[in-house]
Amino acid sequence: MIGDFCDVTDGIHTSIDYDEESCVNLISATSPRENYFDLSRNAKISEKAHADNPRTALRLHDVVLSTVGTIGNCAVVDQNVLPANSDRHVGIIRVKEEYSPYVVSAYLLSKYGRMQTFRETTGNVQPNLFLYKIREILIPKFDKALQKQVVEISIEARKKRNTSEQKYKEAESFLLQRLGVEDWKPEETKVSVRTYRDVFAAERIDAEYYQQKYDNIREKLKSFVYLPFREVCSLYDGNFSPEKNTMYRYIELSNIGSMGEINGCTVGYGSDLPNRARRIVHKGNIILSSIEGSLQSCALVTKEYDQALCSNGFYVIDSERINSETLLVLMKSWLVQAMLKRGCSGTILTGFDKSVLEELPVPIPPDDVQKQTAKLVEESIRLREESRSLFEQAKTMVERAVEGRGEWHYATSPDAERT
Repeated sequence: MIGDFCDVTDGIHTSIDYDEESCVNLISATSPRENYFDLSRNAKISEKAHADNPRTALRLHDVVLSTVGTIGNCAVVDQNVLPANSDRHVGIIRVKEEYSPYVVSAYLLSKYGRMQTFRETTGNVQPNLFLYKIREILIPKFDKALQKQVVEISIEARKKRNTSEQKYKEAESFLLQRLGVEDWKPEETKVSVRTYRDVFAAERIDAEYYQQKYDNIREKLKSFVYLPFREVCSLYDGNFSPEKNTMYRYIELSNIGSMGEINGCTVGYGSDLPNRARRIVHKGNIILSSIEGSLQSCALVTKEYDQALCSNGFYVIDSERINSETLLVLMKSWLVQAMLKRGCSGTILTGFDKSVLEELPVPIPPDDVQKQTAKLVEESIRLREESRSLFEQAKTMVERAVEGRGEWHYATSPDAERT
């Protein structure tokens, strides 16, 4: 059992002391994915809280497992994540001997690890995987030769993933630089004076809506060659009714990664899908979350997800004037994100409606800028797919070893064949 050779604990149980200025990452249930961490939430914990909670502070080579929400995702902590602390929605597995953390992680993400984490999950409203259940997960005693291969492949997969992230950041930086806003910041003022006429025209009485920075960002967007969203982009918001006995792929918010990628989906009959599965997507579409807390959940639909369904919490868009890769980077840029955030309204579940999107000023980058942006995004996608393919190999090796299939065993004699 994992508890036989690992220390297993969890994160902070008290309220988190967030601090945007801190350098300490806060790892929560949405952070670990398949062999990597998604830090797009940019959640930070104060340095004082980090120092006050040494038990929950993450260390190099910790295996972090999500225990609430999307249960069973995990990854190994590397230098790119540190310094970091964690909340109570993750399990921290510290390998003491015999196994490599990368092998433990690959096994937990394999079908045999997933079966156990799924089976041991309890609860209805908010399912949980408790620490004592993690300690009881069974794992085979893999031989050292197999472990060595799994470690090498997992690390190489992580490297490609990191390079993919760098390429996406290059695309974002290049586009913002060519638009002249890479280092530009809007004016920040503590007071903004508006008339009753302004308030009634906007139909908003929340003070944040009238912050000067939003006016500055809007004027900056209009300083480019631009068109209103409704004139440069197409919006597909019609409802699709799934057939009860037809199988569909269904994309939801939890499937969207930090680089605008779709990380898997649910496959099921139309009768089993939630009522919100009402949008159909096609290759080249951009899906954009309308929910305030998830505005960064914006992704490019690739060939793999052509004709899949997505939640009606997404807007499905594309453009004939802007290529899909550039449109993705624009929609995820801080300029557009700020304007979408300004347009959010509501109480329990805040979000923006399509009128906010339709009036959004959308810059039209020159063709050469669009081509270079697309090239960098495509390179990012290629590296990400290579990373995913490599890690699938590592999981397959583990699964075959569990099944007693000899394909992945080293030969005992130098002259013997090894498959």
